[in-house]
Amino acid sequence: MKPLIRNILQNLNSFMLFIMLSAFVFMMLTFETQLSFDKIDNLNKQNSILKELANLDTDDKELALITLNEKTAQLQNDILKLSQMYKYNFTQKYIIDNQKEYLSDLDTLTILTNNFIKDARFYYQNEKKGDTLSLQMSLQRTSKHINLLIQKSIQYSEDKFNFYKYFSIVFFFIIVILTYWYRNRITHIYKDISYLSSIDKAHKPYKIYSQEMDSIFLRMKRKQVFEKDPSMIDKVTGINNRRGLLSSFTEKKDRDIHNVTSVTIYEIDNFSKSNRPYTQELIQSILRKLAHTISLYEKATDIIARTEYNQFTIILSRASVEQAFRDNEIIRESISELNFNLKDKKNITLTGGFFIKPMNTNLEEALKQANKILSYAKKQGTNQTLQLKDIAK
Repeated sequence: MKPLIRNILQNLNSFMLFIMLSAFVFMMLTFETQLSFDKIDNLNKQNSILKELANLDTDDKELALITLNEKTAQLQNDILKLSQMYKYNFTQKYIIDNQKEYLSDLDTLTILTNNFIKDARFYYQNEKKGDTLSLQMSLQRTSKHINLLIQKSIQYSEDKFNFYKYFSIVFFFIIVILTYWYRNRITHIYKDISYLSSIDKAHKPYKIYSQEMDSIFLRMKRKQVFEKDPSMIDKVTGINNRRGLLSSFTEKKDRDIHNVTSVTIYEIDNFSKSNRPYTQELIQSILRKLAHTISLYEKATDIIARTEYNQFTIILSRASVEQAFRDNEIIRESISELNFNLKDKKNITLTGGFFIKPMNTNLEEALKQANKILSYAKKQGTNQTLQLKDIAK
């Protein structure tokens, strides 16, 4: 069964959301890695402060106690930072699952640090220097525990790295597979669009990939198969000629009596029998592409025809004059945006005369009026659509 473009685009939307969330996860993992470095720096900093406090100058006891109080607050703040860092360490919390062990180690560090501060305060408050054994032992115990925390932090970082490594490998293969899957499908959809928009698709064997494009192709095929008198079809473009235009109008003129009917004649700028800037083959290719582009905007009540060598006539049935004019402008602008890869690198543009056909006016008269407006428009410039009120101005 052929896939639906709608489902492919919906899945592609989910895939893009998955990519965005994955990028966020990798950003958080990078942040976690930085936290591991910050934690080790924090512990090394505490070790340095402890050694500094164990070797203060005892000659000035007042200064030593001031320094002790200042560094005590810093040590307590550093321990608090270690606790706060863990809140954002999701890998250790939920993957490695070491929360109980980590918090227990912090509690031990807090106790050892408080004991060291107590011993240091007692030591520096004595009038005599006394024995430093108790203070040095307290320093060794606290430093030993800090070194243990550093070793554990390195081990945790190694465990996290192993997790990141396997996670990134799995993620990479998922992204590669999904990217290939979507790229393959988008390429097929692009080929479908290119085929349907191709002028010479009838001569190219091709299997439609998607359901929507298949439905469009079948409708286009049915439209092309619709039998009509060959004398009413333009041989180059496959759309109506002047006779076909008059015949089609007779068939469709009473379909939407409440709508307005616009008659617009477009002429290709700088493009005539006497002025042929390209080869015959290229000219015919351009005419076919213009006819195909115009037909893309054709509704059931509309009529399009190639009525002269370089002219297309478009009859639209719309709810208002403004809407009819706007739809004609959309067609003209679409033509001007087409890329024909011409040597002179110019775009093909149209200049048109737009006329609203009154109910009591026949089509021949409306065509004459549109032609008059076109003649005036060509004198004013190129790549534009003028209407009756522009002449009045």
